[in-house]
Amino acid sequence: MAKLKTFAGTKEHKVVASKAWDAARKKLLLEEKKFTKLRDALNAKRRALPWVKVEKDYVFDAPGGKESLGDLFGGKRQLIIWHFMFGPDWKEGCSHCSLWADSFNGNVVHMAARDTTMLAVSRAPLPKIEPFQKRMGWGFKWVSSFNTDFNYDYQASFSKEDFRRGKAVYNYKVIQPFSDELHGVSVFYKDGKDVYHTYSTYSRGVDMLNNAYQYLDLTAKGRDEDWDSDFASGWVRHHDKYGR
Repeated sequence: MAKLKTFAGTKEHKVVASKAWDAARKKLLLEEKKFTKLRDALNAKRRALPWVKVEKDYVFDAPGGKESLGDLFGGKRQLIIWHFMFGPDWKEGCSHCSLWADSFNGNVVHMAARDTTMLAVSRAPLPKIEPFQKRMGWGFKWVSSFNTDFNYDYQASFSKEDFRRGKAVYNYKVIQPFSDELHGVSVFYKDGKDVYHTYSTYSRGVDMLNNAYQYLDLTAKGRDEDWDSDFASGWVRHHDKYGR
């Protein structure tokens, strides 16, 4: 007979014999496999989306000098850009974007092997980006869009006019802006000299790109976040601010 027991930091759980656990696990495995198939189908629909040719000339401040959007591909045909929340007046980059960025160093090498360049873009100028990046111990490419409309055009930054109107477009809907910078990912494809925008996602659309969250989801406590609160992920810090 299953016993109910409360463990520190978790809800009440059944405690069963190994055989009963195996049966429950196999039942869940069927749902996990169904989810995997659904995700595969969704990924196929994502790849089948129409593209938009990028007509505007964006020039970024990169560590080696000025680079166009086409230059950022670095000889690859695909480009993934993380819109890193770091405004020109901010003292440091966003702690939540930093949680995602902690895995970028390991990812960029493997993506390069699949004809894909991955990097970060922020409106903060390079003199602010570079010391913060050094502090965090990151080596991935990070450029500034300070002198371009890039972040505004791709729903990652919001102007003073947006705040005056109390309206801005984020995640494909009109919101009341609450920050001048928000996170997201934009994806591009290059064919010759032509660059195409193929995909962008924002808000919880980047959820599955977070390695730490995906591992926490496997645990008994999960992410241990209260989604009824105003800021469920308020526990997140820069990795050098957790202390012991």
